[in-house]
Amino acid sequence: MLVDNIGLYIRAGNGGNGAATFLRNGTTAKGGPDGGNGGNGGNIYFLGSTNINDLRQFRFQKKIIAEDGIAGKHKKLFGKNAPHLTILLPVGTRVTDSSSGNVIEITDTVNPILVARGGKGGRGNTEFKSATNQAPRYAEKGTLGEVKRLLLELRLIADVGLIGLPNAGKSSLLSVLTNATPKIGNYAFTTLEPNIGMLGKHPIADIPGLIEGASSGRGLGVSFLRHIEKTKVLVHCIDATDENVEKTYETVREEFSKYSTSLLDKPEIILLTKIDLADEGQIKKNIKVLKKKGKQVLTSSIYNPETLNLLKQSLENLL
Repeated sequence: MLVDNIGLYIRAGNGGNGAATFLRNGTTAKGGPDGGNGGNGGNIYFLGSTNINDLRQFRFQKKIIAEDGIAGKHKKLFGKNAPHLTILLPVGTRVTDSSSGNVIEITDTVNPILVARGGKGGRGNTEFKSATNQAPRYAEKGTLGEVKRLLLELRLIADVGLIGLPNAGKSSLLSVLTNATPKIGNYAFTTLEPNIGMLGKHPIADIPGLIEGASSGRGLGVSFLRHIEKTKVLVHCIDATDENVEKTYETVREEFSKYSTSLLDKPEIILLTKIDLADEGQIKKNIKVLKKKGKQVLTSSIYNPETLNLLKQSLENLL
């Protein structure tokens, strides 16, 4: 199961308290202040990962808490700084701070992003010693680490998105174009989560079928519309046996316009699938209707390598 929407509580580590101690040993009964400083609390960082399942770790773990800094001790011993915590998130994850509304995007796998800063360690009483205060009996407490409530939303980053109504042949197409092994069945909503395969160096995502009203939450709803936002090219799959391909095409386009008009501007190939099940006259009629949309129209059958090679070449040219 792909986990793509998570509410998360994070707390960076608190700073350790400074020590308020005085030197005491066998030769010194009343020595001066010797309290050390506390250590700093651990920061929390997010770092991109190529594993789209990395959000799954938070399915049941809703809290991330970094370690606290160690308190200072006598003999001017400084407390140890806490280790920083780095959390891997899939590239394409959008992180929203529930309080401030600030948004960050996880865009690469190299540069960690600081999301919660650890508290600063408190100063020991040694730090407060002065000519006018030679025996301070107080120390500083460590500051608290940052606490945030975040919403994590995975938006898949794929070069090509296979879209269309349920049972349009998207999963079958993905399986023959790439090394992916999606679930395939002759009924609607076989695909309940996006699948990704590689066509050469280009990731292709099979987006679960959309229905009328998806932009307002019907069917699989907006939870999968957002995965289309990051794609560069769309392949709009339509069953060649469909009796009203224009209505089928416009149903998906209408949901795009209600969700985000930017989806309408993406380069798009209209692909009539399952041509092995349709007669030649019906195929020609559907091609004629769809070409009026001003888009490139191709046909395919998973049993016809020539049509698949033509689709692959068209995708290479667009990308």
